[in-house]
Amino acid sequence: MNRIFHVYVVPAAVFISVVMGGGYGTGREVVEFFTRYGLLGGLFGTVVATCVFTVVLACTYEFARVFQVYDYRTFFKKLIGPFWVCFEVLYLLLFLLVLGVVSSAAGNILEQKFATPSYVGMLGVLVLVVALVYFGREAVEKVLTLWSIGMYLVFGYYFIEIFNNGEVNLLQALTLGSIEPGWLKGGILYAMYNLAIAPVLLFSTRAIQTRREAVLAGIIAGVAVMVPAVLFHISYAAGYPEVLEQPVPNYWMISEYATPLLLIVFLVALLGTLVETGAGLVQGLIERIETVVKPATDDILSQPARAAIALVTLTFGGFIGSLGIVALVAQGYSALSIGFALVYIIPICTLGVVKIIKSA
Repeated sequence: MNRIFHVYVVPAAVFISVVMGGGYGTGREVVEFFTRYGLLGGLFGTVVATCVFTVVLACTYEFARVFQVYDYRTFFKKLIGPFWVCFEVLYLLLFLLVLGVVSSAAGNILEQKFATPSYVGMLGVLVLVVALVYFGREAVEKVLTLWSIGMYLVFGYYFIEIFNNGEVNLLQALTLGSIEPGWLKGGILYAMYNLAIAPVLLFSTRAIQTRREAVLAGIIAGVAVMVPAVLFHISYAAGYPEVLEQPVPNYWMISEYATPLLLIVFLVALLGTLVETGAGLVQGLIERIETVVKPATDDILSQPARAAIALVTLTFGGFIGSLGIVALVAQGYSALSIGFALVYIIPICTLGVVKIIKSA
C-alpha cells in the first residue's frame, strides 16, 4: 500500500498542489482559460486540457524512469541536447511569474477580507515558503501531499454549497450555455503552461519502476489535476457573467453564494495552497541547483542555503506580483505557453517517445 501511495498518489498530489495555488486556489486561471469562452464552451475546453495533460505527463514520467533523470536540467539535456538552456530561460520566467501570481493573490485576499496592506499577505507567504523549504525535499513532499488532499475536501464542500444554493440550476445553465470561439485554444494553452512545471517536479516520481506505472501515474495525475477546474467552472454558472471580472473569483463566489464558515475555511486553505505552490517551485529549482553543486561538494545544499534561495526568488516574485493578478494571468501565461510547447510539449511527445522506444 505504501508503494502504491508513492507511485500513484505522490506524483499527482505534488503536481496538483503546485497548480492549485495560482489557478484553482484563486480561480482566476479557470475564468481566463475556460469560463470566458462560455459555460458550455469552457466545459469543452476542460476536456481538451485533460487529454493534453494525460498524454504529456505519461510520456514525461516514462522518459524520466527510462533515463533516470529527476531534475529538469538533466531531463532536458537528455531530451533536446544543447537546446536545454531554452527551457531554463522559459522556466525561470514562468517561475517568477507564478510566484508573482501567488504573492498578488495572497495580498489581494487579505486586503479584501481584513483591509490589511497587500504587502502583508505577500510577506506572510514568503516567510512560510522559506520555512517549509528549509526542512528539505521530504518535508515538501509530505506537506504538499497532505494539503492537496485537504484542499480537495474543501473544494468538494465548496461545490456542494454552491450546487445547493438554489438560485441557479447549474446543470441547466451549462446545457443552455454559450460556446464562444477560442475554447479549443484556451484548453490547449492552459495545459501547456501548467505542464511546464512537470519536469521541475520529477523529484516526486522516483518510486516509479515500470512503464505501466509511469503511464498510469501520468493518467491519474492528468485527470486529477483537472477535476477542480471542471467543478469550479460549473460552479461559476451561479455568478455568470459577473464572475468574469473578479480578481479572485473563488473568494467572490463564496462571499456571494456560500456560508461565512466556508469563507473562513477557504481563506485558510487558500493561503496554505499559495504557500504550497511557492514551496513546490522553489524545491524544483533547488533540485536543479544541487545537480551542479553535488559534483563539487558531494553533498546537498545546506538548510541556510536552501532558505536563502527561497528568500531571493520569492522577493523577486513579490515585486512582479505588484503588477496585479489579472494582468499577470492574462498576458504572461499565454505568451509563455507557446515557448513551452516548442521546447517541451512537442519534443517529449515525439522525440521523447522515439528515444524511449530505442532504449528498450
